[in-house]
Amino acid sequence: MALSLEEVRRIAGLARLRLSAEEERTFAEQLSAILDHVRQLEELDVSGVPPMTHALAAGEVPELRGDAERAGLSPTEALAAAPAREGTCFKVPRIIE
Repeated sequence: MALSLEEVRRIAGLARLRLSAEEERTFAEQLSAILDHVRQLEELDVSGVPPMTHALAAGEVPELRGDAERAGLSPTEALAAAPAREGTCFKVPRIIE
C-alpha cells in the first residue's frame, strides 16, 4: 500500500512534525513498507492461536538479577568530574530568584 505525500503530510501534521520534501518522500516509502508488512501479517491464519494478555506466557518469569549490596562512590569520586563544587556537594547555577 503506497502512501501519498499528502497522507504523509497529514500524519506529520497530526504528530506535529515539520518535514522537508526529502523527508516526506523517505517517510512515504518507509511507512508504505511497514503497512505492506502488516498487510502480509493480516493474511496469516491465527484462528487456532489463543489470545494473549501479555508478551510472556503466564508462569514464564525471566531470571532476574538478585539484589546485592555494594559500595557506592565516595564524595571525592562522585565530584571528580564536576565542573563546580562546594564542599562535598555539586554546585549549580541558581535558577530561582
